[in-house]
Parts: sequence; structure tokens; C-alpha cells
Amino acid sequence: MKRNFSLLLVLTSFLAFSQVEEKKLDELIQNTIKTFDVPGMSVGIIKDGKMVYAKGFGLSSLTTKQKMDENTLVGIASNSKGFTATALAILADEGKLNFDDKVTKYIPEFQMYDPYVSQEVTIKDLLTHRAGLGLGQGDLMFFPEGGNLTVNDIIHNVRYLKPEYSFRNKMEYNNIMFIVAGEVIHRVSGLSWAEFIEQKIMKPVGMNSSFGSYNRAKAAKVTNIIDAHAPVDGKVIQVPHDWNETGNAAGGIISNIRDMATWADFLMNGFTTKEGKKLVSDKQIQQLWNLQIATPVAMKNAYDSNFGGYGLGWFLTDVKGHRQVYHTGGLIGTVTQFTLIPDMKLGIIVLTNQQSGAAFSTVTNTVKDAYLGIEDRNWLKTYGDRTAKMDAEFTKGKKEVYAQAEAFRKDKNQQPKPEQFVGTYKDDWFGEVLISQEGKTYRIFCKNSPRLKGELVPYTNNIFIAKWDDRSYDADAFLIFNYDEKGKAQSAKLKPISDVTDFSFDFEDLDLQRTK
Repeated sequence: MKRNFSLLLVLTSFLAFSQVEEKKLDELIQNTIKTFDVPGMSVGIIKDGKMVYAKGFGLSSLTTKQKMDENTLVGIASNSKGFTATALAILADEGKLNFDDKVTKYIPEFQMYDPYVSQEVTIKDLLTHRAGLGLGQGDLMFFPEGGNLTVNDIIHNVRYLKPEYSFRNKMEYNNIMFIVAGEVIHRVSGLSWAEFIEQKIMKPVGMNSSFGSYNRAKAAKVTNIIDAHAPVDGKVIQVPHDWNETGNAAGGIISNIRDMATWADFLMNGFTTKEGKKLVSDKQIQQLWNLQIATPVAMKNAYDSNFGGYGLGWFLTDVKGHRQVYHTGGLIGTVTQFTLIPDMKLGIIVLTNQQSGAAFSTVTNTVKDAYLGIEDRNWLKTYGDRTAKMDAEFTKGKKEVYAQAEAFRKDKNQQPKPEQFVGTYKDDWFGEVLISQEGKTYRIFCKNSPRLKGELVPYTNNIFIAKWDDRSYDADAFLIFNYDEKGKAQSAKLKPISDVTDFSFDFEDLDLQRTK
């Protein structure tokens, strides 16, 4: 993109895109999906209440070859968290709850690891990632898709998650607490989380094509919906849609560019519908969009930001003196980004069917820079170079791990014996993990997460690599057995072999104890 894009956009953005601007943005998006190997991407820009750009590019599915357009439905993942917080704000305005209410008021059986914290956790704590749990801690109870645990099971098992931080001392992104928040909505309203979102938010706002969950979209037999895609061995392929109904309150919504732009306009218009109905009071909006817990901001950063942190269901920061309200979302095979600069009445939405965050950041930052009057900084090259370097490092590291495993395999005298480690292990919050021998190979199977299964490759005498059957996970992990004095495993821990592993593969918080 040429430098004059920024100035052109600023001059004409109050009306609509000029043909020159539109063509340049089209070219950027096309180059972005090519650079990051994204099958399909849709982009929307809303300015001063008007949709100035809404287009889809590429394919919604590599299998069906269906085109991606502005109406294509995509799982927005954690961008759903803003809906969960808004739902609770609506209930607060109705006098049915208060953000400072204790969670046990609505879910009496709710317990955390620390009895004191159990009685003190509020609804606000659930929505701010400050309850003491670590990054993604407990996510394996619903991630990846296909798990057996219900919402009530997850709520019960929270008591076994040993916190990584002091209560209210640090923000660490966590999905489990949003699942608990979703159950508060269910118990207070009598509606399921998805029903409440559709009936009380989407319908009045005018999000007529969206659904509270993937299953509800499929039940409606919609056809313009993405397939998920992920890189496997250097090639992007279609992978199964990944979302578990138990996690809807943390990331279950299915939407498209036009509906998400309608949502953006509603939010920036004071949470008021096009018909003039205000769904959330200013008092509650202050709760949602005020900083509840701060996070560090680099002294030097791209937007001269002075603060950063989380409100209720939203990330907050300042960019060149303007408040930015934003969130991202990611599942296996899809990532999304939603950005608002309310005082500029600017909303930018990027939805994709691949899992490259660099792709959505390239587009969002370029458009944002244009409206802020910043000359083109070539984000495509910045993120492209960075991604290529990281991918090379990750690939090199994984190859080295498997090379060491191959070298160990050739040392016949050091091979572990099946009677040392084959058996059943259990973690209190995750459940049973079965280690078995099948012919000349070993296998791992997670009972409450049936899709999480694979081969165990010996690495040392007491360490194996869990090589998951679904290669799109890119989450192979060391399985480290703790032997007793007789050389028999009594417990085990897991640890990803690479930093590329998504944080929701929460292996490091498992404490597997042998039961058989």
C-alpha cells in the first residue's frame, strides 16, 4: 500500500470509501491472506454509524470451495465475552443481580481451591481474569471439542484448580471463570446462555444472522458458514470445527461482518439500538468499559499507549490519545479481532478461518493507522517477517526434540519397560488418563477429552512425547513420569515441547497420580 492511503482515507471516511481507497484495502487483504496462508477473511469497517467497508475474500472452505463474503458466519470465539458481560449488565439493570454480588449467592455449590476465596469471589471477579487462576488454567475441561464434562462438572472441578496467583492480585486470561459467569445468567434468568444472548441482545440489536452457539447455527441449517483450517506439516488443511457447548459463555457465538458491525454501532451509540432502545444504563456501561485491572504497557509502543488492562469482558487501552475497546478470539482453525475507538465512532472487524493472529493484526493496524492519520507503516512486512522467523524457530525446535527421540530409540539398553509406566492415572479436575501398550507402540488416551489421544514416543527412560493423533493441534507434549525407588511410575506431569502450543492446552497444570 502506498503512503497516500492514510491521507485519502481521512479525507473521505466521513462519507464512504473512494474507489482508490477500496482498491488499496482490497489489495492489502488479498496480500495478507496470501502471506499468512489464510483460506478466507472478511473485513468490516463502520464509521459514524455507517458501514464504509464490508467484504469477504478467499474461500470459506477449502473443501466446498464456497466463497467467503461479508455474510459468511464465523465463530467469533472470545469476542463472545463482551456479550456475556453485557448480559449480566442487563440483569443488573433489571435489579436481578449486582456485579459485586458473591458468586455463591447464585451458585451455592461453587468453590475454589482456597475456602476464603470461594466465599469472596464476585461476579466482577469472574469477568476480569483476576480470581487467581493462571493463563488458560482448566481449559482442558472443555478444550478441544468433544469433551464429556458438563457445565456443572466444570463448576464442581474448579475447586481442584490450585491458583497460580493471589486473589485479585494479577490479571491472567482465563476462560473457566466466564463459563461460571454464564451459569449465573442461566440461574438468574431461567434461560440458557445462548437463549439469553439471542433473545435479549441479538434480536433487539438487529443481529439477525447470528447465533449463540455453533450447534444452534447448524440446527438452523445455515449454509454460508466457514470450515476451520489449520497448518499441518507446513500446509493449511481443513480441520474439524472446534468448540464445546460447555464453553459458550467464553466463546460460543457465530456471527458475520454485517452483524458484528451492527453490534459495534450499538455499543458506540451508548448501547442503544437503532430503534432508540437503551439496553444498558450508563451506570453499567461505566462498569463494563472502565479499567478494572491494569496490565503493564511497554514504555515504547506503536500507539504511544499509556495504559492497558481489562474492563468487564473487554480489553482497554489508549491509542494516540483515544480510548480503544477491543478483544480477539481464537479457536483451532479460526481467529477474529474486534476493535472500537468510540470517540471516533470507528469500528474494525476482521474474521478469518485460519489461526494466524498476524493476519488480523495486519489489517486492523493498517486501517486504524489510516484513520489516526499515521503514514503507512507496512504492517504486512512487519508481521510477515516476524511470523516467518517464529515459524522457523518453532519448526527447528520440534525437529530437534524428535531427533533426540529417534537417537534414544536406537539405544536398546535404555528403553523403558511397559510394566514401569503402563496404567491408569488421574488428575482431580481433568479425570483419568490411560497409558496403554498396543503392539510395539504405546498410547495415551484422555477419558474426559476423547479427541485428546495419541502415540507415546520414548524420549528418555522416564520421559515420552505425547504425539497427538490430530496433528492440527500442534501441541505435542512431554509426558514426564516420576519413578519410585523400584523404577515404577507413581505420578506424571505434562509440558508442551514447543512454545507454539496454544495456552488452552493446559497440560502444565495437570497433576496425574497413578491409580492402577
